[in-house]
Amino acid sequence: MFRIVAACYRPGVSDERGLSQRFRELHQSGCFVIPNPWDLGSARLLEQLGFPALATTSAGFAWSLGRPDSGVSLDQTLAHLRAISAIVSVPVNADFRGGFAIDPAGVAAGIRAAATTGIAGLSIEDSTGDAAQPLFEFALAVERIRAARRAIDASGAGILLTARSEGFLVGRPDLAETVRRLGAYAEAGADCLYAPGIRDKDEIAAVVKAVAPRPVNVLCGSNFATVAELAELGVRRISVGGALARAAWSGFLEAAREIAERGTFSSLSRAVPFAEIDGAFRSR
Repeated sequence: MFRIVAACYRPGVSDERGLSQRFRELHQSGCFVIPNPWDLGSARLLEQLGFPALATTSAGFAWSLGRPDSGVSLDQTLAHLRAISAIVSVPVNADFRGGFAIDPAGVAAGIRAAATTGIAGLSIEDSTGDAAQPLFEFALAVERIRAARRAIDASGAGILLTARSEGFLVGRPDLAETVRRLGAYAEAGADCLYAPGIRDKDEIAAVVKAVAPRPVNVLCGSNFATVAELAELGVRRISVGGALARAAWSGFLEAAREIAERGTFSSLSRAVPFAEIDGAFRSR
């Protein structure tokens, strides 16, 4: 059984512990979609569509600032998390990249700051940004998750920790190594496991089985599976990363290129009416 909305629970924005508890409950059974807004407007519209939780996207946020995915600072990210958490009344999961540090102590310091922003969840990835060595060495990667766990527990905020292994995104699509890392991250204290880039259903099922009963998040940036199919595989959470932001940029670029290259405006006729968007932001 899968669900996309959870209409029975609408906590207030100040109820941070309630939001964290609700977020944990979403991971206990079934399968839910957690879409990724990139700014305040997209967050509000996704909440209005009935999604039970939201997750930030580091890429989508960076592009909204005219920067690449790696070009946003910790302070900018913290301000973004505060703003998103404050404008919606559903749990928010933070795309916290690699924790804005290499060493475990630095990761813990960043998480202590993030725990004050109102988020209900947070993810830490194991990619280095170095093409020659794209993943952190195994022992260091595990210790980074262990440090994140300690920092979250010390904060008392009840934040759900998601550990990401990025091999399938950085040119190391090794299922056995991915499973080894995710299993170790679970033992180090991760609540949810995530291997973005895995698309093969047998491989997804293998990850789910390997880390059970911990919940697994799957990234759907294209149409390779349905919610029902992923739910059948035992996936608990589905996110879309920067795909919604890319979809928005696609419409923008299509219309802008038509104007620049052809001097015509037909793409604009397909835009959502002004009244529909403006009206959505008038309601609360």
